[in-house]
Amino acid sequence: MDTIDYYQIYLLRHGESTGNANGYHQGQYDFPLSEKGIQQAKQLAYLWKAKGVGFDLIISSPLARAKQTAEIIAQTLLIPLEFDPLWMERDAGLISGLHPEQAQKLYPRPEFMSVFDKVGKTGESQWELFLRAGKAIESIVTRLPGRYLVVSHGGLLNMILYVALGIFPQPNFYGAQFLFTNTGFAVLNFYPQTHNWLLAELTHPTLMETVDE
Repeated sequence: MDTIDYYQIYLLRHGESTGNANGYHQGQYDFPLSEKGIQQAKQLAYLWKAKGVGFDLIISSPLARAKQTAEIIAQTLLIPLEFDPLWMERDAGLISGLHPEQAQKLYPRPEFMSVFDKVGKTGESQWELFLRAGKAIESIVTRLPGRYLVVSHGGLLNMILYVALGIFPQPNFYGAQFLFTNTGFAVLNFYPQTHNWLLAELTHPTLMETVDE
């Protein structure tokens, strides 16, 4: 694979988890991949292998649903893999692992939430998640330029794009939202010479072609 003098960062959401399939608030509650999620990760790995897509390194959240997704891709593409808790999903506090109806009954969401109010009473606020996203981005761009795959979670990946594109969190979760479905991904290019960020791609898995195993 040829070397590059900029950063190409693939931001991949994990495959479907059992929490996704059953409608739970996940946060940092450690749901594994469902059978469908395992197949989604394998299909994406086979597709990238067929297309010759490669990376210098895969960095993953250590939560099971991301870890399993990353391991499937790493084993298929023969790419080194490391884990970093900076890339974990938002800490959703006391609503983690609950169904939405149960969460609303036990810990009702206030009518107004500032960017500094904690989710689920004890979890991360929008602002805290935004700051962690900045640290996560920094952890990549202080490495050598190259191609990186990050396997993470929808909430954090939205904030990663906020940081890269210069968007600030808004009260009541208003503002821009980026759709990361299971095994959907974005491609960010960062050019350190000019400090320019480019959102080169945002892909939904149903829009990708499939390949046989």
